[in-house]
Amino acid sequence: MTSIATTSRTTGKGRSLRDALGEAERQLEVCGVPSPRVDAELLAAHLLGVDRGGLWGHLDAAVPPGFDDFIALRGERIPLQHLTGLAHFRTTTLAVGPGVFLPRPETEVVVGHGLKLLASLGAARPSVVDLCAGSGAMAASVAVEAPDAQVNAVERDPGAGPWLQRNARAYGFAAHLADVDGCLPELNGRVDLVVANPPYIPENCIPRDPEVARFDPAMALYSGQDGLAHMRLVEQTAARLVRPGGWVVAEHGDLQGETVPMIFAGSGSWIDVTDGIDLAGRDRFVSARRAEY
Repeated sequence: MTSIATTSRTTGKGRSLRDALGEAERQLEVCGVPSPRVDAELLAAHLLGVDRGGLWGHLDAAVPPGFDDFIALRGERIPLQHLTGLAHFRTTTLAVGPGVFLPRPETEVVVGHGLKLLASLGAARPSVVDLCAGSGAMAASVAVEAPDAQVNAVERDPGAGPWLQRNARAYGFAAHLADVDGCLPELNGRVDLVVANPPYIPENCIPRDPEVARFDPAMALYSGQDGLAHMRLVEQTAARLVRPGGWVVAEHGDLQGETVPMIFAGSGSWIDVTDGIDLAGRDRFVSARRAEY
């Protein structure tokens, strides 16, 4: 797996990994990295080709080449996933890097709820569509956890396209570089579940985290003056694609727990519109069932 840093300022000779991890933790803490120890350990584990738990057998060994460079780059708030080229999401490990939105733990809850709804339908070969797919994190999770599903993922950003296609090959779903509006007309009225994580930040807002503001693509973040332009498009597209009795589950911002359900409830296309919370108890996603025609 390729990574941004491939050379080291020092081989770490004479310095144990245990000492280097302590130094790295302090360095990253000064730089404002939210989880300095965890990030340092994950970077060391990546370089050693082990999981984080496997570090214990290497703590008294020399520092792996590249570690100091990785820590310096992480201190510049370059995302951890850009350094390793990997993002862990539910049961998948995705290829990611510059140009694609990095999947978040909050979205894992959204996928889990969608999978429960999909299972409740009892379809033998269910059809699932991931709109605004980015890296294809949700599509890959559905493909792994509901292996009988036929999964399509749609993403409009050409910068994200190569990552989506790479993950589609790895996890066996179909990738489409296309606008959400008008996509997949051959599936109109045939889809059992639509999942989506559309852009939902108002265009005049700036994300707090440097990793988001500087490195996540703008096309994956911003959505008109109120942050809801893409959610309206997701609602319209899902209404076209989903069969009667099928479901849509869409992630939204934690301050949109009232406005987003109103979009679905007010369209006339959906029933059983509810809002769900993430593991932190914040409003996070809407779900709705397609009404009969």
